[in-house]
Amino acid sequence: MRDLDFTTLRLFVAVCETGSIARAADQAHMVGSAVSKRLTALEAQLGTPLLVRRRQGIVPTGAGEALLEHARGMLLGAQRIERDMAAFAGGVRGQVRVLASASVMAESLADDVAAFLQHPAHAGIRVDIEERVSTEVVRGIRDGLASVGICWDAVTVRGLQSRPYRQDHLAIVVHEQHPLAARPAVAFAESLDWEHVGLPVNSAVEVMLMRAAAEQGRRLNFRVIVSNFDAAMRVVRARLAISVMPLEAAEPYATSYGLRVIPLTDAWAQRRFALFYRDARQLTPAAQLLVEHLAAQAASR
Repeated sequence: MRDLDFTTLRLFVAVCETGSIARAADQAHMVGSAVSKRLTALEAQLGTPLLVRRRQGIVPTGAGEALLEHARGMLLGAQRIERDMAAFAGGVRGQVRVLASASVMAESLADDVAAFLQHPAHAGIRVDIEERVSTEVVRGIRDGLASVGICWDAVTVRGLQSRPYRQDHLAIVVHEQHPLAARPAVAFAESLDWEHVGLPVNSAVEVMLMRAAAEQGRRLNFRVIVSNFDAAMRVVRARLAISVMPLEAAEPYATSYGLRVIPLTDAWAQRRFALFYRDARQLTPAAQLLVEHLAAQAASR
């Protein structure tokens, strides 16, 4: 199969997103016939129909849906290449891509990276951070999507090297008028009488919480699933549910949100995070400097 060209893939994505060849052509400053010709050639190249006209507009076929997912990933990768090379052309001497879990992002990582970049010796280094759930952090490091990953050390990391990072403590977050609000600490099992707001179900914390509930012969009932801690606290503030989240992430906002943050007494509630990478000897000089800095920041606490 001949190589796919990015211009045609961009047009294909635009047609899928707008549902119209005319609108996609306008976005690309092309005539509609030229876009149509490229898409016809793409279908011939791949040997399968990719688009179908319906009353609501043009929609992808099953094969088109599969191509759309791949095309978006390829175009995103191309954008990253262009941005990275532009950074080097602009004088950057090193670049580090980091994958980190939501807890790490919400707690300490931004401040630690900011301190690293403020050092005069690191003026030519760029650090890009992308948030992912812990399992995807590990998978991304294995697949070479980033140099360094940071997440809970309870995930399976066979084949990767690691160094300790920071720690946190999971807590129950409730409205200040909730029946648990007056408690100084609470066991996770005691929270199962109420509905919870959770983060994505494939995150390491949610998997662990569901397992802990099952060990009590109970179910963890989610009323709401959200994508970040701020949204979770808003749901708790509205008294729709309670939530389990890191004490360190919740406490700074508890007073302004009218919430109580109650530490969990369970042994697993004390979590340790780690820095993961494939091989320390293969890290770029910039990545090595960042890992040393982050490890030192954690050790000083």
